[in-house]
Amino acid sequence: MDTGAEVLMEGPRGRRLCLELAMMLDPTVASAVFYLGYELDPGRGTSVKLLSVSGDDGGAPPVPSLEDLTGALEALDAGSAGADQIDGALVRAVDSSRPWQEPDGEDALAALPEVQAALVPLARRVLDTPSALWWNQFRPAGQWALHWSPAGNPAPPRHAAAETLSAWAAGARREEAGAARDRPADPHANWTGTWWSFPEGALRTVAQLPQGLDLIEDSFGETSVSVTGVRGAGRTYEVRSGSDWAALCREYPFPVTASRRHDWFRCTGRHGEWVIPDWEKAAEKWDAVHVTALAYLSCANRALDVDAGRSTVMAGWNPDTTIWLTDAAVEDGPPERWYRTATGEPWVREA
Repeated sequence: MDTGAEVLMEGPRGRRLCLELAMMLDPTVASAVFYLGYELDPGRGTSVKLLSVSGDDGGAPPVPSLEDLTGALEALDAGSAGADQIDGALVRAVDSSRPWQEPDGEDALAALPEVQAALVPLARRVLDTPSALWWNQFRPAGQWALHWSPAGNPAPPRHAAAETLSAWAAGARREEAGAARDRPADPHANWTGTWWSFPEGALRTVAQLPQGLDLIEDSFGETSVSVTGVRGAGRTYEVRSGSDWAALCREYPFPVTASRRHDWFRCTGRHGEWVIPDWEKAAEKWDAVHVTALAYLSCANRALDVDAGRSTVMAGWNPDTTIWLTDAAVEDGPPERWYRTATGEPWVREA
């Protein structure tokens, strides 16, 4: 496995992107993934797929084998993957992310060593295409802030970054203390809570339009958004790999074991201590933190070792997203309204 392909193969979202792309390229792959993914899904027997896999006549259709799938993947013409298909696979990989629960059947299927090996040529093809060059770019000066709201609703006023991070830190400490007191220590317990690892309320910006409007983890399928240009300089911490994210957590550790234990155990299968960055302390050195698209694909939804006994998860982030820790970013022009007629349809800028 070469280094480039390995970047995608080590992350659940990167593997899912390659699997989604393979399904677009070959209906045989799509059919095999449908059935095999159902068998591996934690909701097997109760999921919406149940009615489809039973067959119209009530009899069970023949289920493709894992060898059938890997053979179809190996037979793919990776060079036939175009920019639109790669972009679409990226959207599906982000949309299917669920860091608060178990990986779905397709994620579990893509994680199998045999499937990963068969996806390597496609991963190479993806990383070699011009349409993926922006996936590893540094934060550009000009970006866009997104405000998801019904049409006509203005964006709420921004609070000072220091005030926002102070409120976040105080709230996170209260939640962690309450979770340690009130929630079960057993990671298998049916309990959920805060699962994301970004500071709520902080300014978030994206660099790609309209792509950034579709690359939203845990999206609600919104059809309208207010977009405001933002320009910022300052010291940016670039997250381009799992080691970059882990180093940030190591330098500014914020304990979240009690509040994240159950969700992140379901997501990663790891039981132990968890930390995220202490964003208030990080702001003393950094104006912004930028996660590249490639870092998101290789890191999101998996346990990243911080040090002996402690790990972290990049959860709730989106590809190529910047979170601002200080007031170094300023608005650059009036807001614009973008809309689409339905989920999955193209975004259009309102005249």
